[in-house]
Amino acid sequence: MFSDAVPKYRLLVFGCQMNKNDAERISRLLSDMGLASTEDETEADVIVMVTCSVRQSAEERIYGKMEDLIDLKKRNPRLLVGVTGCMAGRDRDGAIRKRLAAVDFFFPTAEMGKLSGWIAERWGLPTPVGTPDSSGQAYLDVEPLRPPSIASAFVTIQTGCDKYCAYCVVPYARGRETNRPVAAILDEVRSCVDRGIVEVVLLGQSVNSYRAPDAETFSKNNPYADSFAALLWETDSLPGIRRVHWTAAHPVSMSDEVIDALGLSHQVNYLHLPVQSGSDEVLRRMNRKYTRQGFLDIIEAVKHRRPGIALGTDFIVGFPGETDAQFEETLSLYVEADFDIAYPAEYSQRTGTLAARLYPDDIPADVKRGRRLAVQDLMERTTLRKNRATVGTTVEVLVASVDGGEAVGTSSEQKVCRFPCDDPSYIGRIVPIRINTAQTWQCHGNMLRSS
Repeated sequence: MFSDAVPKYRLLVFGCQMNKNDAERISRLLSDMGLASTEDETEADVIVMVTCSVRQSAEERIYGKMEDLIDLKKRNPRLLVGVTGCMAGRDRDGAIRKRLAAVDFFFPTAEMGKLSGWIAERWGLPTPVGTPDSSGQAYLDVEPLRPPSIASAFVTIQTGCDKYCAYCVVPYARGRETNRPVAAILDEVRSCVDRGIVEVVLLGQSVNSYRAPDAETFSKNNPYADSFAALLWETDSLPGIRRVHWTAAHPVSMSDEVIDALGLSHQVNYLHLPVQSGSDEVLRRMNRKYTRQGFLDIIEAVKHRRPGIALGTDFIVGFPGETDAQFEETLSLYVEADFDIAYPAEYSQRTGTLAARLYPDDIPADVKRGRRLAVQDLMERTTLRKNRATVGTTVEVLVASVDGGEAVGTSSEQKVCRFPCDDPSYIGRIVPIRINTAQTWQCHGNMLRSS
């Protein structure tokens, strides 16, 4: 069908880190079929989009690609287009699928194992053997195809979510929480270490609510009863691991043991803990299941366990019914918690969620934008102050790239650091950097020669 040409695939990934990790699994499936990756959509024989539904704007980007994809299919009649991720997972009534005229395969993430067979059938090829079935657990058993030279690797430990926050589409798009076995997780981490990867990022929609289905696998001397804390201890103890990072956490699952595990020797000096609002009333309507003071108590305990830890968070502004006074509570919480960084987003109503059923989207767009910019301004001023405080200090930087005589990496506090370097062998290494100058989004320094 392709004469002597090797068929090619292109992946388009939107949204969260878990989508990026899912895309690595899809890459493995397509690569095992003999397809080669390309960055050029005009060369592709298969295009798969891993989609996000957190905000309407994310879905509109997919709808907006249909005309271009139709044109590509006219030029390449064998081109097959797939859509997976949250858009496919949440399309209960078929309304989303109807708007995707150029799409051949529309499937939830858990069914990605069927993709090889679908492609083979359409191209008249033998059905591949040994591909995973459609269960969520099987798709997580697909080994991600990671780039040959990377400093950090995503490792999914859990899919789905049981929290049912009022604004969130994830439980409907990805289903209930499903936890991977400890043994499978640790095997994947060991595989990363064997490749020379020194940092792993454990992923879950509510990662710290992880509950091991094979708790008997934990070491006898593991000090923790909480499954997630125990998993952190096991991961931290693996030979070759230098950094353990995890996201995204939920405040209600920040147990005393999870907080204690932040002090393990290889945990990054950073915690991302989404708060969403500083108002008790807004938090109640969001169904977040904690209060402002409860959140601040967690932050205090975290700082006590790990002094100097950097903190990140998420905010949703313009949630239905949010008053000016309630928004001011969000700004005051930011100051009180003293976050290093935040990701503010304007509320976007998602069909099928609790908020869409109960609350009118009554905050004007210009008010939402103004509130987001107010959080952004506070965050940028705070981030610049904190970055400037690092000038004159030495930080350990994991090098992610070297290009044009400059290396870029992240400190244990997840601050972006740049320094002169023209040796690509430093990629994946952790080196000491003396910070000389700081800006809002990055710090600049020099590598200490002893490294």
